[in-house]
Amino acid sequence: MSTKSKKKTKKYFTPAEANQMLPLVRAIVKDIVELARGAEDREARLARLRKDGVAMGIITRPQLEEEESAYEREVERIQECTAELAQLGVELKDMRTGLIDFPGWIDGREVCLCWKLGEPELAWWHEVDAGYRGRQPLHMTADAK
Repeated sequence: MSTKSKKKTKKYFTPAEANQMLPLVRAIVKDIVELARGAEDREARLARLRKDGVAMGIITRPQLEEEESAYEREVERIQECTAELAQLGVELKDMRTGLIDFPGWIDGREVCLCWKLGEPELAWWHEVDAGYRGRQPLHMTADAK
């Protein structure tokens, strides 16, 4: 079977469905944010060490290689967590802030139900092309399907 024939159909969420998924999504996003911060710090440290670390005796070549391997493991874990969100039908928008979108429908048009780590529940939406700056409060109406 070709990969084209395995194409997954897009999942759409109601606000209630998205809020029901938040405990799981929150845990995954929290991991992503923590891993991203750690990877960012390690990447900056590695850049400094690659430049002068071995030559100046700050780190040995095996230690540098171990740091590089640890960084690669962090990046792989971020990719695994992001893939887990995608399997749930959720799109990660910003791994530094934990911003995600759940595809949804409001008033018969496709929108993004928007949530960010630290928010108690999903309470925002925006037009597909508007992004975070276009967030509007979500009013639980019969039209939010």
